[in-house]
Amino acid sequence: MDSNSFDAVVGPRSEDLLPASATTSVKVVVVGGFGVGKTTMVGAVSEIEPMTTEETMTRAGEGVDHLVGVPDKSETTVAMDFGRISLNDRLVLYLFGAPGQQRFWFLWQGLFEGALGAVVLVDTRRLEACFDVLGRLEEGGVPFLVAVNRFPDAPRHSLDEIRAALDLPEHVPLITCDARDRDSSRGVLMSLARFLHSIALTTEAS
Repeated sequence: MDSNSFDAVVGPRSEDLLPASATTSVKVVVVGGFGVGKTTMVGAVSEIEPMTTEETMTRAGEGVDHLVGVPDKSETTVAMDFGRISLNDRLVLYLFGAPGQQRFWFLWQGLFEGALGAVVLVDTRRLEACFDVLGRLEEGGVPFLVAVNRFPDAPRHSLDEIRAALDLPEHVPLITCDARDRDSSRGVLMSLARFLHSIALTTEAS
C-alpha cells in the first residue's frame, strides 16, 4: 500500500464503520507479556465475535506461569486471539493477539507473517515482562507502538519515566489506554495506523 492510499483511508472520519465498503485490509498483531490485556483489547474493539484460545490454567503451569501482579488470572491464551475492526469506511484491521507466555512464543513467527505493525501492551506492575517482546520486534524490524494498559492498582508513572525505563527510542509512539474500553483501544489502533502512515511517507521520500 503506497502512502497516498494509506493517507486516504486513515483520515479524520474514524467514526465510520462500513465494513462492506472497505478497500484496504491490514494485519496487526497485539503482543505483550503474560496477563497484560491482549485478549481483553481484541475483544473490546472487535466488531465481530472474537475468536479466543484461552484455556484454564492448571497446576502443570506452576513454576512456569509467573503470576506476579496478576494473582487472580485463571486463564491464558495458548494460540492466538482474532478480531476485526473497521477504522473507517475503507480501512479494516485484522487483529491477532499473540500468546504472552514464552513457552508459546514459537507461534509468533506465523502470527507475524504479513503483519504491517504491532501494538505492545505494557503493565507498569511488570515492566520487565515486555523487554524480550520489544527485543524480538526490533530484531524482526516490525514497526510498533507501546500502549500502557492502566490497571486500577498499577503504579502511576509519567510517560517519560516509562520511556526511560524501557529504553524506548523517541520515534516509537508511547501512549496510555484502558484495554477494557472500546474507544480507548480503538484510539490505540488509530495511533498505530497513523504511525505506519508516517513510516510510509518517510520511506517514499527517501
